[in-house]
Amino acid sequence: MENALISTNYFFKNQKGFYRGKVRDVYNISDKLLVMVACDRISAFDVVLKRAIPYKGQVLNQIASYFLDMASSSVPNWKVNCPDPNVTIGYYCKPYMVEMVIRGYLSGHAWREYKEGKREICGVKMPDGLRENDPFPNPIITPTIKAMQGHDLDISREEIIKQNLVSKEEYEQIEEYTNTLFKIGSDAAKKQNLILVDTKYEFGNLDGKILLIDEIHTPDSSRYFYNETYNEIQNKDQQQRQLSKEFVRQWLIENGFQGEEGQHQPLMTDEFVDSVTNRYIELFEQITGSGFVKGDYQNIESRIEKNINNYLETIN
Repeated sequence: MENALISTNYFFKNQKGFYRGKVRDVYNISDKLLVMVACDRISAFDVVLKRAIPYKGQVLNQIASYFLDMASSSVPNWKVNCPDPNVTIGYYCKPYMVEMVIRGYLSGHAWREYKEGKREICGVKMPDGLRENDPFPNPIITPTIKAMQGHDLDISREEIIKQNLVSKEEYEQIEEYTNTLFKIGSDAAKKQNLILVDTKYEFGNLDGKILLIDEIHTPDSSRYFYNETYNEIQNKDQQQRQLSKEFVRQWLIENGFQGEEGQHQPLMTDEFVDSVTNRYIELFEQITGSGFVKGDYQNIESRIEKNINNYLETIN
């Protein structure tokens, strides 16, 4: 069993704030830059699980960096530099409080709603007669907003604008960016014999300009199927093999946990943790077409701190 990067606790020159998310530790530098450290924590059902997954943070950071670079000519984003395998440094933006979820297939949360008889999600109609993992006629956008606690909440385009969470003009731009990014991600996945099933994007505002922020097309924010076996599996009405975090959610559900009050997290064995690490590495290699080079976990916290400081010194 490998060690894991659980968390960090640095203080950098000109640091103004610190925030620990479910997966990332985020350092605010002078309200100008964010230093985002991708740790190995894993969450499901909006709960951080008790066991961390070795190399997960590096996988997430490097996949996100790969796609941020790929999409930057079409959609402006926050990335400035990646000085370490686990770190992205980018512009400090004011985030929009809406996450843009886009779905090409009826899977995950949308399927759970559908099989309960619902034919509308986030104000978007879903056709009758679909099976789990069938494609939608066209991708649908199903936004969410952050709840004060617990699960994110579905919300419609109309409610977002009505509540003035995002102006109509800004939302239309964000919606256009979302469709553009999904096409870029889908085309890239297809080249690697994968299907990008669904994903989510977050956006922020920097001096009046909308930027893509946070991660993009990672297994934490996205779901992938294997293209070469998709039709055969679907025709047999079997479960698609996924490269995503969904298999962790399914394992938790099978073990009686969905993040509800009173439920207890099942214990993840060393063998299961290893299998999750291998799934993340497999996705990295599958989607990027490159071999994954494991970072050195000896003194990893010191390595990260040194690499961040070296970069910050170059811009001061």
